[in-house]
Amino acid sequence: MSNAEWSARGNKVFIGTYSRFPAAMVKGSGCRLWDADGKEYLDFLAGIAVCSLGHCHPKVTEAICRQAASLVHVSNLFHTPPQIELAELLVAHSFADRVFMANSGAEVNEAAIKLARIHSGPGKYEIISLEGSFHGRTLAAVAATGQPRFHQGFEPLPQGFVHAPFGDPQALEALITPQTCAILCEPLQGESGVRPLTPDYLLAIRRICDRHGLLLIFDEVQTGLGRTGTLFAHEQLGVTPDIMTLAKALGNGLPIGAMLTTETIAASLTVGTHASTFGGNPVAAAAAVEVLRIMLADGFLESVRDKSRYLVEKLEGVATRYPHLATGVRGRGLLLGLVLTEKGIEQGMTIVQQMFEQGALINFAGNRVLRFVPPLVVSREEIDQLIAKLCLVLDDLA
Repeated sequence: MSNAEWSARGNKVFIGTYSRFPAAMVKGSGCRLWDADGKEYLDFLAGIAVCSLGHCHPKVTEAICRQAASLVHVSNLFHTPPQIELAELLVAHSFADRVFMANSGAEVNEAAIKLARIHSGPGKYEIISLEGSFHGRTLAAVAATGQPRFHQGFEPLPQGFVHAPFGDPQALEALITPQTCAILCEPLQGESGVRPLTPDYLLAIRRICDRHGLLLIFDEVQTGLGRTGTLFAHEQLGVTPDIMTLAKALGNGLPIGAMLTTETIAASLTVGTHASTFGGNPVAAAAAVEVLRIMLADGFLESVRDKSRYLVEKLEGVATRYPHLATGVRGRGLLLGLVLTEKGIEQGMTIVQQMFEQGALINFAGNRVLRFVPPLVVSREEIDQLIAKLCLVLDDLA
C-alpha cells in the first residue's frame, strides 16, 4: 500500500489530535527511515528524542525479542529480572536510591507530583514550575506546564500549580507560600524552543529549595540518558535534584519511564499509594537495560559530545551564511536549536515541510527554533548531509 492509501485509512479512524506528514513510515535503521512509497529520510528528530540509539538497534532488538519469547507481562504483583536489573543500573549511575517505573514522561511526572505532595505533608501541595516548561499531557502535567496554549479548553485545571518567570530566581522565590512543596523544572526546555537553564540559575533554584525546605524535581524526560552529552543533564550543571523523571530515550522506542529519588523521600510512598499496571513491563525493561549498557560503555558519551561540537559548528555556519533567517545556535549535546530571526520564524513551518520533501526530518520548536535531536549514533557524514539539505532549502527561500 502507498502513503496516500495508508493516510486515507488512518484519517477515517483516528481522532484528529495530530497534524501528520503525508507519509506512513514502514522501516527504520540507524538514522534512516523509509516510507510506504520507498522514500528514504535522514532522521534528525528521532521520534522526538526517543530513538537515541537509532532505529532498530541490533542489540536492543535482540534484547526485546529474547524477552518477548520468555515473558511479556505479569503485573507488578511479582518481581521480574529485567525490571530489577534496570532499577539497579539507574541507582548505580545516579544520585538516587529508589525507582518507580511507569510508561511515559507524563506518568512519571504525575508520580513525582504525588510524591512531592505526600512527602511534604498536609497543606503543602503547591508546585512552582517555569514559564515555557512542558511536563506532559495528563491534567496535572498540563497544569504544571508553563505554556497557556496547552491549557486552553481543559479548564478548570487541577489546583496547586504556579508558573514563575523564566530566568528570574527572585521572582520565583517571591511565589513561595506556606502551601508550596516543590519546584519542578527541566534543565533545558525542549518544547518551548531549546532554552537552556544556566548553571547559576539552577544553583539559585537549588538554594531556594534548601532555604525553604522544598523538594527540587528535575524533569529529564527529554534531556536525560545521554542527550546532552552526560547521562543526565544536571551532571554537567553542578546541581543535584531530590527527584528526577526519565522516559523518552530509556526504551529506545518502547514505552517506559522512571522516577528516581532518595531513600528518605521514597519512604513516603507506601503500598497502595501509587501504582502502574504496565510500568516496568519486562519487554520494555529489557530494552532499557540494553540501552543503558550501550550508553555507559567507554567512549559513548564522549562521542556524543564530539558530535555535538561538530553539529554546533555546522549550524553556526548556517547562521552566518543566512543572517536574515537565523541568529545562532543554542542547546546542549545533541539537543540543539537554530534560533531564527523574525523573518525566519515566519518561514519556520515552511522550512520543516521543505526539509521533509528533501528527505530530512526536523521540527519547529517553541515558534522560535529549528530543533535538531538526531540519534546519538549519528555520524559526521550524516550531519554533513543534513546541513547540505538545510542549505538547499534556505537557498530556495532566499
